[in-house]
Amino acid sequence: MYFEQFTTPGLGCFSYMIGCPGAGVVAVVDPRRDIEIYLQRARERGMKITHIFDTHVHADHVSGAQELVWATGAPLFIHEDAPVTYTVKGLRHGDTFDLGAASIRVLHTPGHTPNSVSLVVTDTLRSPEPEMILTGDLLFVGDTGRPDLPGEEILDEQVRNLYDSLNNVLGELPDGLEVYPAHGQGSLCGGGMSARPSSTLGYERVANPRLRLKDFAAFKASILSRLPMRPQSFSHIIAVNLHGAPLLPACGQETAKALAPKEVDTLRGEKGVVLLDLRDSMAFAAAHIPGCLHVDAGRPPAMNWVGTVVPPASRLVLILGDEAEFFPRLTELRRIGYDNVAGFLDGGLDAWIASGREVRGLPLISAGELKRRLAGVNPPQVLDVRTPVEIAAGRIAGSVNLPFEELLAGAACSGPAEAERVVVCQSGYRAAIAAGLLLAGGCGSVSVLAGGFGAYKNA
Repeated sequence: MYFEQFTTPGLGCFSYMIGCPGAGVVAVVDPRRDIEIYLQRARERGMKITHIFDTHVHADHVSGAQELVWATGAPLFIHEDAPVTYTVKGLRHGDTFDLGAASIRVLHTPGHTPNSVSLVVTDTLRSPEPEMILTGDLLFVGDTGRPDLPGEEILDEQVRNLYDSLNNVLGELPDGLEVYPAHGQGSLCGGGMSARPSSTLGYERVANPRLRLKDFAAFKASILSRLPMRPQSFSHIIAVNLHGAPLLPACGQETAKALAPKEVDTLRGEKGVVLLDLRDSMAFAAAHIPGCLHVDAGRPPAMNWVGTVVPPASRLVLILGDEAEFFPRLTELRRIGYDNVAGFLDGGLDAWIASGREVRGLPLISAGELKRRLAGVNPPQVLDVRTPVEIAAGRIAGSVNLPFEELLAGAACSGPAEAERVVVCQSGYRAAIAAGLLLAGGCGSVSVLAGGFGAYKNA
């Protein structure tokens, strides 16, 4: 049997290929939108892609299923009740698929979505007993899926489904079964995931905090007390995956659209256009175009943060450190449904500055300097954008909690716009994004605590 796990950088997503080189057939499970890696691997192994599975309607990334159907002619399988509007073959609990030595059995495991499935895989050349389970977004390494994405109106039902799927459906499976989830550390489809890409069912039963909660009331309280942030992009991605993502342009048919500073200046005044600065945080702090949004694309899971701060319908103009980054960043953006990219600033920020146009900086303040400033006269206001749970574990005395989610929802800093503010998070990454939002929203004097609260404690 052939089995391989693929990681999608920047999103914490896993996809899989399962098949049999002897029989020359292979299935792809939960494919990402750019599918060349699966086609290449099938060619290398002398296998034909004959089955495509989506374990559920994904919320955090655009499925590559439509691309694979077009490229291979293979049928797409998803649970029979999934409300998709394109042609699929419906999966039912207990369905089996034989791909040479690889056998796949379908389990209906609702909870993350009402129509989620898990796939039990057996290598029949080795044993009639199953070897592994692909759990989709039901069970992760160290955590479980979130039940809130399908909507508040069915949340209670989803929590019960999640509990039943974990304890009853998976409860019948042996401890030795290897667990391969659809997501790993960095994904916003769960909270406390391990960095390990796989586990075993037996180990999760003893080490996963959620699986140790056998009382439903305690399980529900645990789930609802720690739901991860929901990015703006999730609703858009769900809609795209329900109706079928448009096919990407064929390789070689695109040219990078380089925009002169004058063109970028004109575009940024248009409704729905967002200037997205993807350079590293230090470069952004040194100088950036006023009003742009910023995410450090070099620090994963960067695309989750893009999905959090950038409205999905935006037309994007990218500010890059090097024009060679354009197509890789374009691919990453398309994975989360941002297809409307006008181009990139030709010549980068150097060209913008050389054209005589305005830039501004984002000062960084060290932990030691902030301590001195807070002890002196006219101390700055400290805005802590961490969650209340993080705040409960420690905070800077006198700081104001403005959770990142509230900032996204339109909350603004209190007091005069020109008041001096220092933005704080745990490590400095979130604070840099939040500071960009505050500056774009009209706040005047904003700086970021370098190294975040962790550095402050160490100081």
